[in-house]
Amino acid sequence: MPLIILSFLLCSAIIFYCGSRITKYGDILAEKTKLGGTWIGLAVVASVTSLPELFTGISAVAIVNAPDIAISNVLGACAYNLLLVAILDALHAKVPISSKVHIGHIISAAAGILLLSIVSLSLLLSDLIVPLGWIGPYSLLIIFVYLLTIRMLYYYEKRRFVHYVRERALELRYENISTKRALILYSINALGVVTSALFLPKIGVVLANLTGLTQTFVGGIFIAFTTTLPEIVVSLTAIKMGAIDLGIGNILGSIIFNIFILAIDDFFYIKGALLSSCDPQHLLSALFVIFMLGTLIIGIIYRTEKKPFFLAWDSVVILLAFIVYVMLLY
Repeated sequence: MPLIILSFLLCSAIIFYCGSRITKYGDILAEKTKLGGTWIGLAVVASVTSLPELFTGISAVAIVNAPDIAISNVLGACAYNLLLVAILDALHAKVPISSKVHIGHIISAAAGILLLSIVSLSLLLSDLIVPLGWIGPYSLLIIFVYLLTIRMLYYYEKRRFVHYVRERALELRYENISTKRALILYSINALGVVTSALFLPKIGVVLANLTGLTQTFVGGIFIAFTTTLPEIVVSLTAIKMGAIDLGIGNILGSIIFNIFILAIDDFFYIKGALLSSCDPQHLLSALFVIFMLGTLIIGIIYRTEKKPFFLAWDSVVILLAFIVYVMLLY
């Protein structure tokens, strides 16, 4: 037991350190590529901070044969990501963070709801779904929606950047750092995150066996927390740097990339369609994440100017939803 806990803490420490470095180089790439924090956070930073979920999922279905660990990890990570929005709101002075982020984040949040709806329907109708070989047809739909979302946001950010340049002179903060150097250091830290993530599924299965808890609970709470550490570190660092759109873009990008990961896991799980082989209670997790995403969208659109205490009303709802989610999952 002590060795397993030590392994868990070591993986967490590596992910924590490398994740903190990714933020800086992601912000540099946002400036160098002229794509802005929203798209870089969504497509570039989020794809790296979600690598633990990706490799944890592949390892879980292809090596450990624990599909419930893979699915609960992904959905649990999505819930943790939205809890992070409430935490960032508490740390963001007296102004609600949802009133400061760009309205373009609604596109990625809505795409997250769409992708999770596909997952929910697939879980609900799992007995009626006819796989294509061993792959569920929903996986192909998830891949299509994810790529379409990335493309839409790419062109949206390009138009927004041009408008921004016309309005004001562009302030460059990283003129002394080359794009090549930023890419190399970004990749080195990404490798550290990936390497640590490979060991998490086995640790999760052992923890489930030792504690008597289900793989769904261990994957959705313990493993999901560890694989979400990069998002936590990156987003907290981004807010500290004043790169709010990068931080929120990373959170929402991680959510839709996590659902994309389920489609990838399905290709590696050759025993059948992935969502048809898992516990139906994952539907509960998907519905709670949809609820929290919908709350965030309303908060961004409404753009309340004050916080009653240290949290805006949308963050309070997200926090309460997460607490209920954990209680029901347990």
